[in-house]
Amino acid sequence: MHIETPLLLHRPLSAQLGKQVLLKMDNLQPSGSFKLRGIGAMCQRAVEHGASHLVCPSGGNAGFAAAVAGASMGIRTTIVVPQSTHESVRQTIRDIGAEVIVHGAVWDEANEEALRLSAPPGSVYVPPFDHPDIWDGNATLIDEAAAQSRAMRTGFDVVICSVGGGGLLCGVLQGLHRNDLGHVPVIAVETDGAASLHASVQAGKRVTLDAITSIASTLGAKRVAQAAFDWTRRHPVHTVTVSDRQAVDACLRFADDMRTLVEPACGAALAVAGNNLPVLSPFKKPLIVVCGGIGVDLDKLAVWNTHIT
Repeated sequence: MHIETPLLLHRPLSAQLGKQVLLKMDNLQPSGSFKLRGIGAMCQRAVEHGASHLVCPSGGNAGFAAAVAGASMGIRTTIVVPQSTHESVRQTIRDIGAEVIVHGAVWDEANEEALRLSAPPGSVYVPPFDHPDIWDGNATLIDEAAAQSRAMRTGFDVVICSVGGGGLLCGVLQGLHRNDLGHVPVIAVETDGAASLHASVQAGKRVTLDAITSIASTLGAKRVAQAAFDWTRRHPVHTVTVSDRQAVDACLRFADDMRTLVEPACGAALAVAGNNLPVLSPFKKPLIVVCGGIGVDLDKLAVWNTHIT
């Protein structure tokens, strides 16, 4: 359902840092983000087991991925979004063929409605990030990157990825271990104001944020998945945070360097190399997961650039 995406050398950053900076370009997935890997795998397996209706609570990339998955299989798909989801995103999901239901002021309320709608026989609840099938699907990103880097006669000594609810992080770590790369550390990046994993690691237990204040709304999980937190106790995971300003600047630079747009949620990971953060200093061959995102356009980038201090 997902496609194999390119592994590219980021030549300007590589020259600037004196490192070999690799980019796994998952922004090129048909859904615009890595989400199609995990969401697609879960939806496909659900249909194989008899599901006839997919229900996903998401106003962003997970919902879009579920809509793409449902359309590709000809399965009825309902995406439940909160009122905060921009109409342009709602229409983009409708255009794929999914039903969009607006319910509640925040995601938690939309989630309750999705759970209710998925109760009848044949209906399946598709969570945005917290499910083993989703992690297994996301791990294919590392399956590809490992094979591609071998074909390039190189490798990577660290993986940099953004963290929201933890579905991508779980997939990356699962992928590393199933490709005999369990020794490769991960730099898990969040923006200030959406850093539930970092706060949990600092506290030594999962914590729930009072609110999400970052513009990187697709990183806005108040509480990271238990599985993601558990990974930090058995694998070298360095949690770092960047500012919204750093994330947006990284998006703007990426647009200049690579001629493509990504969300600030993705810019968070790019900002680690773009700002040459100290956490990167021990490594020579970083692999950055370019996770993408549909919630970006030139106008939004311009607004963020103007209003963020």
